[in-house]
This record gives sequence, C-alpha cells and structure tokens, in this order.
Amino acid sequence: MTYDQDTIIEKNITLSFEFARYLQEHPVLFKQIPQTAEVILLPKDDPELYRVNLDTARKAQEAGASNIIFVEIDAVAPARSRLVNPRLTNRSLLSRMSA
Repeated sequence: MTYDQDTIIEKNITLSFEFARYLQEHPVLFKQIPQTAEVILLPKDDPELYRVNLDTARKAQEAGASNIIFVEIDAVAPARSRLVNPRLTNRSLLSRMSA
C-alpha cells in the first residue's frame, strides 16, 4: 500500500498530537529531547508510515540536519469517547420537551 500525501499528513498530525500529549504526561522523556532536535515518529504498527518517515529523516540528514531523534512507537491505542451513559431515544421525547 502506498499512502498519498494527504494520508501521510493526517497520520503524522495524529501521531504528533498523541506524542505531545504523551510528553505532557511524561515530562522525564520530554527533558531527554534536545530543544533543537528534529523528532521523527516511527509507528511500528504502520509499516508504510514508518518507511515514509524514515525516508524523510534520511532526506533531512542529506540536507544537513544533524540532530535527529527517532521515537519508535509500538501502537496508538484507539481513541475513547468521554461521553457518559448515552442512550437512544425517539422524537416523542423532543415533542414533550417543547410542550
């Protein structure tokens, strides 16, 4: 499978957001990353994105980037809803509320 550019961007935005959230919860890891580092996220559960991001890192190195940090990620857990006790209902409830 080959991802198009939009898919790569979307997947990397999601990974970046989740990594930022992880760093907020684990400041010890955050402190280990130099401020000038370029962080490359390598999701082991997504071989295509792993390859694309590794290729991007190689190109950055060829262009002169020298402070690249690789972060291998085993997986991203599914997003969970924060809704509390949702229930299905019908429109008769709405008509009773407006009466």
